[in-house]
Amino acid sequence: MNLYLTVLEIVGPVFLLAGVGYVWVKSGGEYRIAFVTRLAMTLAVPALIFTALMKTEIEPAALTALTLATLIGYTVLTAVFFLALRLLRLNMRTYLAPLIVGNTGNIGLPLALFAFGEVGLGYAVIVFAVMAIWSFTFGVWVVAGGGSPLKALKEPLVWATLLGALFLWQGWETPVFLTSALELLGQLAIPLMLITLGVALARLHPAGLGRAFLISLAHGAVTVAVGWAIASVFGLAPVPFAVLVIQLATPVAVTSYMLAEKYGADSDAVAGLVVTSTLLAVVTIPLLLAVLI
Repeated sequence: MNLYLTVLEIVGPVFLLAGVGYVWVKSGGEYRIAFVTRLAMTLAVPALIFTALMKTEIEPAALTALTLATLIGYTVLTAVFFLALRLLRLNMRTYLAPLIVGNTGNIGLPLALFAFGEVGLGYAVIVFAVMAIWSFTFGVWVVAGGGSPLKALKEPLVWATLLGALFLWQGWETPVFLTSALELLGQLAIPLMLITLGVALARLHPAGLGRAFLISLAHGAVTVAVGWAIASVFGLAPVPFAVLVIQLATPVAVTSYMLAEKYGADSDAVAGLVVTSTLLAVVTIPLLLAVLI
């Protein structure tokens, strides 16, 4: 019983805040998702990443191991899903990036924080940062059907990651007043992302839910298997082990739908993946946490 209560305490705030966004929109409330997303991704999330990296007390060797494991994890997922889509003859621009890029921001970061505290958040930020750079380079290149991956250098999130890594490596810290301001700004990130997730789910118009459900089932199985295998190969400690598996196994990100809409991929099909994988996560993530805790 204690285990179930612990899992409920972890996942409860995540789904409740997403539910707030969902109910808000369904009840007729206004929510400018483009503005809020830009605010979060330009200011709040970069501040969260920078301060989490700068203030982390995780051993450099552990951070290095997790970073390498994450890079290999996303590389393996890219190869597996690329081959699967080729065999199934599904559109690469529509499906590849969403299957690789999980919702590590809206769902993964809060889960790591609620499950493992500030240490877990520090590890989760590493995975999230690697995912974000991968998404803004390779992911955008795939969805857009070409273009320069160097566009990622325009993203504040990328610079926050690089700057935070530099401060961590050198042992530097910003002045107290600036650190406090950045921490306050970063605290906006998690509630904003969760509420925005609910809003986005309420506004999606999914298509092909039968196919999307089957793909989401396969996505969940593959991501958990890859995360578990790589974490085992690297001999990660229990907390980074759990964080890596959970982060890789998060459902399809809402940003994948936004990118599909922007670059002319099949956004309704991606919306179907977002909806079905998120609904499956309501069941699978608590089970996964119960095994990992």
